[in-house]
Amino acid sequence: MLSSSTAVRTSRAGVASLIAAGVLWGTGGLAGSVLAARADLHPLSVAAYRLLLGGGFAVLFLWFTGGLRALPRTRAVARRLLAAGALLAVFQACYFAAVALTSVSLATMTTIGSSPVFVALATAVLDRRRPTTPTILSIAGAVAGLILLTWSPGGAGERWQLLAGLVLALASGAGFAALTLVTRRPVEGLDSLRTTAFGLLGGGVLLLPAALWLGAGLPWDAGVLAVAAYLGAVPTALAYVAYFRGLSRSHPVLAALSALLEPLTAALLAAVLLGDRLGVAGWCGAALLAASIAVSYWRPQR
Repeated sequence: MLSSSTAVRTSRAGVASLIAAGVLWGTGGLAGSVLAARADLHPLSVAAYRLLLGGGFAVLFLWFTGGLRALPRTRAVARRLLAAGALLAVFQACYFAAVALTSVSLATMTTIGSSPVFVALATAVLDRRRPTTPTILSIAGAVAGLILLTWSPGGAGERWQLLAGLVLALASGAGFAALTLVTRRPVEGLDSLRTTAFGLLGGGVLLLPAALWLGAGLPWDAGVLAVAAYLGAVPTALAYVAYFRGLSRSHPVLAALSALLEPLTAALLAAVLLGDRLGVAGWCGAALLAASIAVSYWRPQR
C-alpha cells in the first residue's frame, strides 16, 4: 500500500544526500546565468543544455562502469524513465517561462515554495492522514522565508504577464512535486544513477526542438564550454543522483523541503561572489528558511 511506502524512517545518509542536492542546485542558478550571458542563450536553451549534458555525463559514467549492460528492459523501468524525463522537462520549461514573464525571484519563490505544499497535500490525501504540526510549521516558515529572501519592491510587468507567470511557476512547482512523488518508490533494477541518467537525457530531448528553434549554438570558447560542463556535471547530474538517492531513504515532504536549499544557496553565493545586498529582510528570510529546513530534518516524517 502507498501508506507503507511513504512510512520510511529517514536515515542520516538520506538527509546528507538531500542537503547535498539542495546546495549543489543552488550553484546551478549562478552557472546557468553565466552561461546564458556569455553564450547569449535563451533560458529554455540553457535548460535543455543542462538536462542533456547532465544526462550525457551520467550515461557516460554508466558506460565506463558497466552499468548499461545490467540495465533491465522491463515495462516498469520504461514507464519510470519516461515519467521522470517528462516531469523534468515540464519542471524546467515552466520555470524558465515563468522567469521570462515575471522575474527570477518571483518565479523561484513561487516554484520552490509551492512544491512542498503540493507534496504535503498529495501525501495527506493519498495516505488519508493530515500533515503533522512540524511539517505544517516547516512549510509555513519556509514560504515566509522565501518571500523575505526574494522580495523585490519593483513590479513584475503587466498584470496578465504576472498572472501567467504565477500560473506557470505553480505548474513548475507541481511538476517537481509530481517528480518527487513518482520517483520515491523503487523500481527493480533501477537505481538513482540510472534514473538520473536517462531521466535527464529524456527531458533534454523533449526540450531540444524548442531550444534549437530559439537558438542553441555554443561558441568555441574555453570559458563557456567549462561553464556548460560544470552546469551539466555538478548541479545537474551529481545533484539529481544525490536527490534521488536521498528520496529513496526519506519522506517525500522532507525531500521537497530540501529543494528550498537551492534559493538559499543561490542568494548567499550572489551576496558573497557578486556583491548583491540582501538587506535586513533578506537575511531574516535566509535565517527563517534555514530554521524551517532544520526543523524538517530534526523532526523527520515517518
